[in-house]
Amino acid sequence: MLCLLMLLAGCGPSEHSNYQPELGAPPLQPLTEYVVGIHPLHNPQRLMELYGPIVDYLNSSIPEAHFKLEASRNYEEFEKKLYAGQFAFAMPNPYQTIKSVEHGYRIFGKMGDDADFRGIILIRRDSGIKVVKDLKGRAIAYPAATALAATLMPQYYLHTHGINVNHDIENRYVGSQESSIMNVLRGDVAAGATWPVPWRAFIAEHPDLAMQLESKWETGSLPNNGWVVRTDLPKSLADNFAQVLFTLHQSEQGRTMLAKLPISNFEPASDETYRPVREFLKKFSSTVRQVE
Repeated sequence: MLCLLMLLAGCGPSEHSNYQPELGAPPLQPLTEYVVGIHPLHNPQRLMELYGPIVDYLNSSIPEAHFKLEASRNYEEFEKKLYAGQFAFAMPNPYQTIKSVEHGYRIFGKMGDDADFRGIILIRRDSGIKVVKDLKGRAIAYPAATALAATLMPQYYLHTHGINVNHDIENRYVGSQESSIMNVLRGDVAAGATWPVPWRAFIAEHPDLAMQLESKWETGSLPNNGWVVRTDLPKSLADNFAQVLFTLHQSEQGRTMLAKLPISNFEPASDETYRPVREFLKKFSSTVRQVE
């Protein structure tokens, strides 16, 4: 009996008076997701291949946030998303960049290489087209009605070279830069408008097909595609995002990604940067056709 009492005493509350239950680490809070939209420079698959690595790099450089790249099938779809505020960050064309300010965005950056932001008009080498007026009565392909370098600037060029784009030609808006090029290649249209970046990419990927085409005319240049951020986002996040973009060209990894686009760099920009675009759009709307 004595042994039993001693055993019970040894198991009394004094042995456990300092016990505290071990708590597991608090669950990780899910990162806020920010959608990044790039206007349809390319078809969705190609766009994801080119800009996906840059968004991955942003995720590794800014671990407190998660960025998701979203492609759009065409300009109309992209603009609906942009003007509805669905993108946290976006890279619209200059026309869309200006319009986005009316829908809760702020301009903070742009693509470099402004000399490349110009329109070019392609024809087949065997087309027999020699001068601009040879296009009268023919069909011309463009990516979209609101594409600046690949539509508005070429249409203004045609206007200043004796073509009434509303009556003298048939304008076909075919959805993407690649589609505009392919419409010319297939002979579906007499000419197609695009801009140097997708044209160079097409030459690199399809040199045999590109040999059948000729860049016949080109326009002047304007400020390149912009970067915008929704104004309700934290300034610190926007600043970090911009810093990563603007320093890509300073590392070998970044230069490799930029070379595939292909551009030299991204750089700071503001509303004032796009004043020449506003002036062009005003002139275009008063002389060629009204831009919505």
